Amino acid sequence: MSTAAIEAIDLVKRFGDFTAVDGVSFAAEPGSVLGMLGPNGAGKTTTVRMMTTLSRPTSGTARVAGFDVLKEPDQVRRAMGLTAQSATVDELLTGRENLRMIGELYGLDRSTVRSRSDELLERFSLTEAGGRVVKTYSGGMRRRIDLAVSLIATPPVLFLDEPTTGLDPRSRVELWEVLRDLVREGTTLLLTTQYLEEADQLADRIIVIDHGSVIAAGTPLQLKQQSGAAALVVTVSHAGDLGRAQELMERLGGEVYVDAGARQLTTPSEGLRAMTEAAEAFADSGIEVDDLGLKRPTLDDVFLRLTGHRAEDASAQETLEETA
Repeated sequence: MSTAAIEAIDLVKRFGDFTAVDGVSFAAEPGSVLGMLGPNGAGKTTTVRMMTTLSRPTSGTARVAGFDVLKEPDQVRRAMGLTAQSATVDELLTGRENLRMIGELYGLDRSTVRSRSDELLERFSLTEAGGRVVKTYSGGMRRRIDLAVSLIATPPVLFLDEPTTGLDPRSRVELWEVLRDLVREGTTLLLTTQYLEEADQLADRIIVIDHGSVIAAGTPLQLKQQSGAAALVVTVSHAGDLGRAQELMERLGGEVYVDAGARQLTTPSEGLRAMTEAAEAFADSGIEVDDLGLKRPTLDDVFLRLTGHRAEDASAQETLEETA
């Protein structure tokens, strides 16, 4: 029996002749974060909808906290929380009223609902706003109350579909800290995101989906390494030293690319040992250096290599098939 907190097994979803999800499989261990990346229309939201019992798979199945989404949907819903792309709270109710309403729907007793509501409002810095109707909240506050509502019953598994879309950078970083706290407490997260930095910051493992299929999987570092070796980048202090610097780097091994305007030289590198050797060689040469360091591939490089375009080219909204 699998010990995974979240597991998809050959999930398929068809809308007529269109296959939105085509044999997707993955797993997330308890207390970890699984990031799901993919271009617009890749099948991310459709996969989440099947995992959370909102959409029935055409074939295949999934398990959440050990419960089968097809055979045990009620247990799945009790074991998970969901923060969707758009706010799911009632804008005409206050933040506190939203929390208490969802808590009662979960069947929690009134005492527990009151204490959990107050605890979550404080945790998400919404105590002062708890008595205001949600329609008066800022975008960041709405996302925080949305996440708070999904946690009212303390679920062991949380699905986050584009949780920070539309947030300003400060609100995004604040939400990241909340999510890190949840993971430290043992919550398992599945996170779909269009922000590669977000996946890099939060995810223990990442799967990349395109045209409904998983096309890559691994840790952020493993995926970056698949996109090419790191590069050693040296910026010399004086343009007149570029020739000597190029000769020195070529002796160390590898082809050197020179950007004269930036006084910068770049060469493939095997890692920290090569960087240390280069630093020592430049120190002995007398060539003044403004900067010397390793440039590793980014997740955006991974995205480009796998899907053919950069992440910023994908829109924040899924296609009609994704939300059907």
